[in-house]
Parts: sequence; C-alpha cells; structure tokens
Amino acid sequence: MLRHCLAAAIAFAIALPAVAIAADQPPAHTPTPKELLAKSQPQEWRTPDPQNLLIMKLPEGQVLIELAPDFTPQHVANIRTLAREHYFDGLAIVRVQDNFVTQWGDPEDDDNGDKSKLKPLGTAKAKLPPEYTRPFDTKLPFTRLPDGDVYAPEVGFSEGFPVGRDKAHGQEWLTHCYGMVGVGRDADPETGSGTGLYVVIGQAPRGLDRNLAVVGRVLQGMEYLSGLPRGTGPLGFYDKPEQRVGISAIQLASELPPDQRSKIEVLRTDSATFTALIEAKRNRRDDFYRNPAGKIDLCSVNIPAREAKAQP
Repeated sequence: MLRHCLAAAIAFAIALPAVAIAADQPPAHTPTPKELLAKSQPQEWRTPDPQNLLIMKLPEGQVLIELAPDFTPQHVANIRTLAREHYFDGLAIVRVQDNFVTQWGDPEDDDNGDKSKLKPLGTAKAKLPPEYTRPFDTKLPFTRLPDGDVYAPEVGFSEGFPVGRDKAHGQEWLTHCYGMVGVGRDADPETGSGTGLYVVIGQAPRGLDRNLAVVGRVLQGMEYLSGLPRGTGPLGFYDKPEQRVGISAIQLASELPPDQRSKIEVLRTDSATFTALIEAKRNRRDDFYRNPAGKIDLCSVNIPAREAKAQP
C-alpha cells in the first residue's frame, strides 16, 4: 500500500511542472469578431425596409433608426405618419441625461412649456394603447443566448433587435439596450404616441423593459446622440432654449428616391456568422484575452451594421 501511494505521489509531483508550463503557453487562437465578419457571406446581411428606416438630420450629422413594426405596430405606424407629415422638422433634442437617455420632441411639451404652442399632430394619433409586450410568436426567427438573464426567463435576438421572452406568460418584448429607441410618456400608459422619443446612451436601464414602448434601434450615428453636452436641469433637461440641439428633419427613407437612400446593411441575427460572433465574444482567446469570460449578456452583443458593398 505504501509503495503504491509513494509512486502515485512521485507521479503527481512530476506532472506538476508540465501543467505549469502549459499554462504559460500562448492560448489557442479563436476567431476575432473582425475575422468572422470578414468571412461572412452576402446572404447573411439584410437591407432594412425603407419604410422602417428613419433618417434624423442633426447639425453634426445624420442618424439612422430602424423601426420594429412586428413588436410595436401601432406606435411605428404613428411615427411613420408623424415623419411623413414633417412633425419632427424644427423640433429639438431637449434632454441628455448622463448614463441614461437622449430625448427629443416638442420643447413646449416639457413641464415648463406652453401647451398652447404645441405643434399640431396632423393626422397622427394623440394617444395609443401601451405596446410594452407582444404575444409570444414561434414564427419569428430567434437566436437565443445561452447564459440566462436577470430580467427575463429567456433572451436573444429577433429580426435584428434584442428581445426578452417569457414562454410561460406568452410574452416577448424589445429590451432597453444601448442604442434602442423608446417612446416617452407621462404616468398614463396611453400618453406615449411617438411625438417624444428617447435613445439609451448609457448602461442598459433594463428595469424600463415592459414599462415603455420600444420602437427601434439606432443603426448609425449614435455618436451624434451620445456625445452631446449633458443637460444641467432635473433629469438632464436643458435649462435654456439655446442649449437644445435643433432637428432639421426626420423622414422615412421610403420618402426619398432610391438613389438618395442610405446604403446600409445589417448582419442577420439568425445567421451562422452572428451565432459564431456571440460564441467568439463568450469564449475569446488570443494573445490579450487569456481568461475568456465564458458568458455574455444581452446588451453586450453589438449587432453589426455597415455600408452595403457594391454588387459585382
């Protein structure tokens, strides 16, 4: 018995240096996100429907927002009407709260505004029923994240948007990740019509999920919304009119001639490359990442968008 134990101890001691040496070796290379995207196939990219693409024109540049009619159809329809009737033209960014949101709309709609001077809505609706969730739909493509979530029983991506799902209660919803666009409202759930919109510019405020209607995601130009001076008033509102950032126009891409529309494409979230991209971020190993996280959360996955490549 003693002889066997001694032999085992010697064998273990001999093996120790080999393990230590192996740990010091450079880790096996895994594909980087850049490498995966470089090898993606053309069919894995999609062109947003021009009826779902808002073009927001600011002094510093252009912002592209893709709308999500499958999740908030009535709000999206109202926003389309507002854009077609030029409601947003001449309005302003009125609030930039650090690590939270940038918000835009009619300055007179603020608490201290003159409601008699509110811009007319035209044919758009002043009130809408809350669309905080939608019925669970197995027909929509869904790429599930494997690591769970604090706020939803299941999370993943559908049609290019981050989504929370609850099969037991038959619900799914868009989540408040960075770059997501939502509809501002008062305490009354029916007061959010789309006349006032906000975009998440900080750490994901997921506690807002299922409490506000989320209507889309910024595809391009986030720097023009997240890099603005922060408001010094309560909740980040601008105290003085001259602090506001004017909006020259918000229009639908479908209102422009085809040759004047933005040539942007988005990686399909039901594609093999997107699935590989998630796994590469979960378990990245290279000369810098020696200890992969082994997990990933919903709002840390960026959905790539790029200028469309010219067809041969």
